[in-house]
Amino acid sequence: MFPSRLDSTLAYDIAKAMMDGFNRHYRLFRTESARAKHRFETADWHGQQRAQRERIEFYDLRVREASMRLEREFKAGEQSMDIWHQVKLHYIGLLVDHHQPELAETFFNSVTTKILHRSYFQNDFIFIRPAVSTEYIENGETEKRPTYHAYYPDSGGQDLQDVLLHMVHSFDLRCEFADLPGDVALVASAMKAVLGDVKLRANFQIQVLSSLFFRNKGAYIVGKLINGYNEFPFALPILFTGGEERLAIDAILFGQDDLLMLFSYARAYFMVDMEIPSAYVQFLRSMMPLKPRNELYSALGLAKQGKTLFYRDFLFHLRHSTDKFRIAPGIKGMVMLVFDLPSFPYVFKVIKDFYPPPKETSREQIKGKYLLVKQHDRVGRMADTLEYSEVAFPRNRFTDELMQEIEKFAPSQLEVSDRDGDGRLEVIVKHLYIERRMIPLNIHLQEAFDAGGADPGNTSPAAQHAREQIEHGVIEYGNALKDLVAANIFPGDMLWKNFGITRHGKVVFYDYDEIEYITDCKFRRVPQARNEEEEMSGEVWYAVGPKDVFPETFGPFLLGNPVVKQVFMKHHADLLDMTFWQTHKECIQAGYVYDVFPYEQEKRFHPERVQG
Repeated sequence: MFPSRLDSTLAYDIAKAMMDGFNRHYRLFRTESARAKHRFETADWHGQQRAQRERIEFYDLRVREASMRLEREFKAGEQSMDIWHQVKLHYIGLLVDHHQPELAETFFNSVTTKILHRSYFQNDFIFIRPAVSTEYIENGETEKRPTYHAYYPDSGGQDLQDVLLHMVHSFDLRCEFADLPGDVALVASAMKAVLGDVKLRANFQIQVLSSLFFRNKGAYIVGKLINGYNEFPFALPILFTGGEERLAIDAILFGQDDLLMLFSYARAYFMVDMEIPSAYVQFLRSMMPLKPRNELYSALGLAKQGKTLFYRDFLFHLRHSTDKFRIAPGIKGMVMLVFDLPSFPYVFKVIKDFYPPPKETSREQIKGKYLLVKQHDRVGRMADTLEYSEVAFPRNRFTDELMQEIEKFAPSQLEVSDRDGDGRLEVIVKHLYIERRMIPLNIHLQEAFDAGGADPGNTSPAAQHAREQIEHGVIEYGNALKDLVAANIFPGDMLWKNFGITRHGKVVFYDYDEIEYITDCKFRRVPQARNEEEEMSGEVWYAVGPKDVFPETFGPFLLGNPVVKQVFMKHHADLLDMTFWQTHKECIQAGYVYDVFPYEQEKRFHPERVQG
């Protein structure tokens, strides 16, 4: 129950200190995001990567700072529950006219749950639901600039190319374009092709978000064409030309599918200077209505808000479903225990307490690998994970088989509790990761084999489709490995079961417990056998160090199926050659940063002109 009065100055002081902590956090977050423009203009790619890693740590640092201040100045953990009720109400008052109220509420939850006991997490002390609406925040007049700008071709005598030229110049990039008029002409032509012969309506316009989106070596203009009731989302990637001297618009990405690939959960977070993040999310959702809001917040670098929204969506789904959590289908892993809810498109991964030989690792090492992926450039090939602690599930939604599995393999991570004292048991998992569910690549290929894809004599349409499915899966698998190499990642366990295929047909890696930096690996050729005994030996007779990798030995593990082997050797035989890996390692060590494009090569305007 909330108090009937607000008479505690201590409660107000605590709320104000917490708000000060959030405002400091977002000011630093926004400043670092805004600096991405200068790093792009100066081609400071290593600085950009370093900033992306460091910015991820900002949130936890500020939460820790705020918690320590509240304990030091107000002994917050010793205050009565009446005081904490008032703290929340005062905090809500401070959110009036705030430009990031949803983020500030999440910050409040983070600080409060760090100070208070877990038994208070689900009650009135935190924001279970938003207390302040984010709708129409921008209607105020204090913002430095609007969220988006609108341009009106054919109005005032300006044609489409003139408007696009003005639009690009408005972002004030302090670099010269190689041929901006030529690039703009290509963009205008592509836009006209999408619009077709449809009559341009009175409201025909281009709406573009007012900040550039920076990621790795690219800057993106993001917006949409509006003509009558039709909207056409687009993005314009801007990259440096060869030699990193001048800029070029590299392509135009059109439609929801292209934008979903650009904002994929398997890619690094964008750097975007946003005054009102909820307005950016609302604009992006108008372009990608299938994209959950939690993934958009995460894509914008606001991963904690993404986690908050995901968990709210999860609780909502749990309330409106009746199926049970189960052991996830597929081959069980040695390190992770994986379960899912059939009606929910995610999997839940718990680190086991012990690992059978030959696995030699620890819980902390595995958590370190997942943190590495979180902070790294995922280049569209590594799934983002949501990390949670002390997650409560209704016991009656867990199958007995799943409970037995957790009790057997991860007992330290399990607690069963009647927290509310009402007889309804909860399963509390102390630490877990949540990822998008994908079809494991080995299952995807097996389905194609079962449909006749491995039988060249089967000429049925189903068999032909299955052959195409096999070819696409194998080619994408090799592409995924090469993209990971370009990002300085060696996946370690390269078996097909550790890769999944998304609904867009992209192959994504999701088993991180053995990943290493390419630059930390030692790529070797198998030594020449010195005698017949060594040559015929079924055991490894030569010395192998902990970071040694022998690419020529990948074949027996990966290419046992002749159909798979034929496709792989046609497109990716270089992956079995030590030279491929060693050459990339040396380039990365020399400071080279590879381009990995979030779109197909055929979409590029000048593939030969832009560094790749």
